[in-house]
Amino acid sequence: MPASVHSQDQDQSMMDTAPQELEQQQESEQEEFELEEKRIVVLPGATETAASFQFEGEGHTLGNALRYAIMKNPEVEFCGYTIPHPSEAKMNLRIQTYDSTTAVEALEKGLEALMDLCDVVTDKFTSARDAFNAAQADKMTS
Repeated sequence: MPASVHSQDQDQSMMDTAPQELEQQQESEQEEFELEEKRIVVLPGATETAASFQFEGEGHTLGNALRYAIMKNPEVEFCGYTIPHPSEAKMNLRIQTYDSTTAVEALEKGLEALMDLCDVVTDKFTSARDAFNAAQADKMTS
């Protein structure tokens, strides 16, 4: 819209809505963060070295991978997961540790190890894809 068509009042009203939109966006992001916080719940009966965690919206994919990553920790005595019911998107993870660490620390280490593993897989996949695409481009030009 040309500058001569709109008035100074319109410019001012647009400037007034910008901070409101920014504030609404920040509130929305905070709500999303709070929702993410509630995806893992510590189930009743937990102690320092033994706890059950419930993951909302997760299944066998995360359950088995996380169980594997946690069991690689020598301070963990037991780790297993269950899906309480197939119609519910919930996964329960039980961790029992030796006295040298807590169940929460074991979960945090397992999540970090799994994220690192995913990063390695992503890097290897990306490099293999790039090599394949380069080879295909060479075939097309030859």
